[in-house]
Parts: sequence; C-alpha cells; structure tokens
Amino acid sequence: MTMAGDAAAIADRIGRTTAGLGKASGRSLPRPVEGERFGAWTWYPELLARPVPRYTSYPTAAEFVDAPFAEAQAAALAALSGPVSLYLHIPFCEQICWYCGCNTGAANRSQRLAAYLGALTREIEMVARHIGSSARVTRIAFGGGSPNAIAPTDFVRLIDALTLNFRLARPVLSLELDPRSLAPAWFTAIRGIGVIKASLGVQTFDPRVQAAIGRVQPEADIARALDGLRKAGVDSVNFDLMYGLPHQDEAVLAQTLETAVAMQPDRVALFGYAHVPGVIPRQRRIDAASLPGQRTRFAMAAQGAERLKSAGYATIGFDHFALPHDDMATARAAGTLRRNFQGFTDDTAPALIGLGASSVSQFPGLLVQNDKNAGRYRTLVEAGTLPGTRGVVQSPEDRRRAALIETLLCRETVDLPPDLLEDAGEGLLPFVERGLARIEGTRLTLAPHSQPYHRSIAALFDRWRNGGHQFSSAV
Repeated sequence: MTMAGDAAAIADRIGRTTAGLGKASGRSLPRPVEGERFGAWTWYPELLARPVPRYTSYPTAAEFVDAPFAEAQAAALAALSGPVSLYLHIPFCEQICWYCGCNTGAANRSQRLAAYLGALTREIEMVARHIGSSARVTRIAFGGGSPNAIAPTDFVRLIDALTLNFRLARPVLSLELDPRSLAPAWFTAIRGIGVIKASLGVQTFDPRVQAAIGRVQPEADIARALDGLRKAGVDSVNFDLMYGLPHQDEAVLAQTLETAVAMQPDRVALFGYAHVPGVIPRQRRIDAASLPGQRTRFAMAAQGAERLKSAGYATIGFDHFALPHDDMATARAAGTLRRNFQGFTDDTAPALIGLGASSVSQFPGLLVQNDKNAGRYRTLVEAGTLPGTRGVVQSPEDRRRAALIETLLCRETVDLPPDLLEDAGEGLLPFVERGLARIEGTRLTLAPHSQPYHRSIAALFDRWRNGGHQFSSAV
C-alpha cells in the first residue's frame, strides 16, 4: 500500500477528514505541502508548532497531583522483587547555570550540604526497610544538580550507606559531573568505588555562548575531566550538548561538534534549549533576542544528527547518539532500549527508586515524586515519613498508553490497538502523507529521518493533552 493509500485507509476508518471524503468520491488525496530540506531531515513547521512533552514518563509530571503519597510509596516498595534501580538526587551546584531547569541550588553553605546528606542517608535506611526482601539493586545513578558539588568522601559515605542497607547485585554505577569542579580526589573515589558510566555537562565549546548562559568552562577543563575519567576506569562517557542557545548558529554548533567528535565520548546527548523564563526565573538572565529562531534550531538539530552519524555514532531515539560498542547502541540494536526519567537508557529494571529531594520513583502502576523543597524534604524524612508529596496512580489505560508510547519512541514501531488507531488516525494523517510514518494494518512505523517528529507523533496517543501546560519545543 502506498503512503497516500495508507493515509486514505486511516481516513476511511475515522470518516472525518478531507482525504477520506476524497477517497469516497473517487478524487485523489490533496498534495502535502512541500517541506524544506536540511540534510536528511525535512522541516514541516506546522507539524512542530505544538510544544509537546519529552515523555520520560506517562502520565507526564504535568499530571502529578499534590498529595501525601507515603502510604502508596510504602506499598509499592514492599511489592518490589527482582532487579530494581536507584537514582540519588544531589540538588546542589558550585555555580548555577542560567539555562538550567534542574531542581538545584548553590553549594555555598557546608551546613546545608551536611543536613541534606544526613537526610538522604536516613531516607536510604527508611526505603531499605520497606523494600521487598527479594529485590536486588542492579543500577545506581547519581544526578543533580551536580553530584560533585559534594566532597568525594561524602560520595563514598553514600555508597557505604547503600551497601549496608540494600541488597546489591554488582550494580552498574553512573554519575553526572560538572567538569569545572571535578577535583583530582574525585577520580580516586570513582576508581575505588567502580563507577563505569559518567556524563559530563559540556553544552557548548564556544566562549561567547558560554558567557551568555553563565557556564564558562575552557576546553581544557573538558579534556582534563575526560582523561581523568578514562584513567579511573570509566568505560562509557557521555557529553551533554545543546543547540538553540544564545548567539548560536550552524557555524558555532559545527565547531562544538567537531571538538566533541575529536574527543570521542562514547555517547552524546544533543538537547534543544527550552527558553521558559516564566517557569524558570534564572533564565531571565538570558537575552531572548539573541536566541535562534525555529528554522535555525531545526537546521542545527539536523546538522548535529548528520555530523554525529558521519562520525560513527548510532542514532538512539530522537536526541541521543552512541558509538557501536556502547551499551546504549547495543540495547537499541537488540530492541531492549527503555525510556525513564533519565531519558533513553539500557536499564531494563521494571522499577526505579528515586532518593533525595525532587527525585521521582517509577513503580508499576505508580509515579511518585519526593518533595521538591530540600527543607520540607528533610523535615519529612527526619519525622520518619517517606517524602513523596506529588505523583499519580496509573490507571490500566495509562499503563497501556505508557507502554505504547515508550515502545514507539524506543523501537520506532508499534502495534496499535484498533481503538487507539482510530483515536489517533486523523492526527497521524499529516505525518503519513509526508512520508514520516507508515501504517500497515495496525502497525505504526516511524520512517528513517523522522526523529524531529517522534514526540509529536507520540503525543497523539496522550489522552491527557488538552492544553494548559508549558512544554518544550518539539525541536
């Protein structure tokens, strides 16, 4: 069946579109609007006009409600068995970058850091008492903020607390790191503990762009951090890069890409900057007039994908890239790639336990977030209460749609139940007509080079999307 025929078949089933009427009367389908090509990608601005979630969960955090979730948390922990993953949130940074939307604050008061780490240790002990006796921890990730905002000795103490309280099954350890404050003692701790995965916040190598986002870090800092991690035994290093930044254009991004490729990180995440100063007040320090427009953003995203692919990186979902030897690329090829609050991942554990202020736990049937405010988080933990204060109980329908969206984003093909095909059919038509997706029977497959549209297509299966929330641009 042709693309046009696929579109007409969908339209026939829903009986509401111009294409369907055309088929019924024997007329041909209307010709889709031509798009502008940028490398392997084609820009259809009308298909990207609607901001959409990143779908690191479903329902998304926008659907979380404020409520005491301690009882539900305890029940979900007790029901766990088999492999589980841990995520520990360190909400502090040595310096606060203006673009950042993370829940983080300045690490400029030792007493505040010590109080937080004390509460985090108590939460570790409390969660371990609730968790099912057959649960085994197979992954431990530290994020933030910047985990290296704390002292390496404090990091070792946290690892000791995890070892004493949880049943560890030779877990894979990973760390997010700020290269600007990565002291030599950290490399010693990383080697001693056995961390094998690390992510460096690089963003851009251009000095003018760095100054405009409040993150000045010379190239030498990145090179020193990468060298230290390699010597410490880390076998998978990720670079976080960004496009859509102030004073950034294709030439500026090209230089950053060339520098990054020359350093050979195992993974690259290329994110589009989301400028929402109404939601993130620190972004008001960024001059909105210096930001590139949507066309330039699309061109830069396409350029990044093309350059990384030409350097031997496999495309992982819509914004990650990995060298063929990396676990992420292996998972993508094997069809075991997953998506959770940490983005695309090769972690297959069915549950992720979040520890620390604002961290999110993903249990079967329950998403729950610890209190975002570090002070309130400490008060709850010190009172012996599990600190979940926001979340959502997934209905059977939520879980069905969550599995569909995750499969679509990770494998780029999914079998659609007839009712969901009918619900999404009219919305799918523009993507099918432009060759960005195809439908064969009830199977939806995303076409090669359709990555910019993946989130927009996934949003067609989101029953919660009825406006009222601010999300990032699709590209």
